[in-house]
Amino acid sequence: MARTKPLVGIVMGSTSDWDVMSHAARQLKEFGVPCDSRALSAHRTPDALAEWIETSEKHGVRCFIAAAGGAAHLAGVVAAKTTLPVLGVPMPSKYLQGMDSLLSMVQMPKGIPVATFAIGEAGAANAALFAVAMLALSDVNIARKLEEFRERQTRAVLSAKLPE
Repeated sequence: MARTKPLVGIVMGSTSDWDVMSHAARQLKEFGVPCDSRALSAHRTPDALAEWIETSEKHGVRCFIAAAGGAAHLAGVVAAKTTLPVLGVPMPSKYLQGMDSLLSMVQMPKGIPVATFAIGEAGAANAALFAVAMLALSDVNIARKLEEFRERQTRAVLSAKLPE
């Protein structure tokens, strides 16, 4: 029977981040890894965020993917509220193209780590793949799927032809 309880919690600062973060959710779905996706703000809904983190942990979530733009405090707040791994995805922004978010996430204070990925869609997909790799350490089914995924990527590169 397939697991239906989420193993990964995906949280973003606002619903406008879903266009990017849907790439993480889709990547997890391809591996059969259930996730719970929410839009919760570190600043506007801090109590709801803290409650969601605590409830998610109790229900078996093994890591969090947190995405935010601008000051990008969300990933750090999530990391402050849990000892589970937090994978940060900086969101592209109107004025600084996400560099502000990236720099904010990678400058977490010593003792509260956030593993930070690329800005935007590539970061969202890679954060999901990193979550899959962590889960594969204790789940042979996920490990097999990850190995197959990597083999497909290798075959695709080796079989690609350059235009003449």
